[in-house]
Amino acid sequence: MPILENFKGVKIHVYNGEHRPPHIHADYNEFEVLIEIESRRIYAGSLPKRQLKIAFDWLTENADWVLQVFYELNTELR
Repeated sequence: MPILENFKGVKIHVYNGEHRPPHIHADYNEFEVLIEIESRRIYAGSLPKRQLKIAFDWLTENADWVLQVFYELNTELR
């Protein structure tokens, strides 16, 4: 899946062939974090504090849309 967003160097991805819970991947340089879409909890990984805030802010503004994208790419998880 292409990058959904690239803001200040933080790239947000959603992939097909994924697993539960519904989540985004956010990466910055060598760092990557998986954040659950609905609960906004970190599932795995880490980002520097400033970049993590960017990822959380983006997710807060786009949660409904990105959850829809997640399920469109992973129909078997509905």
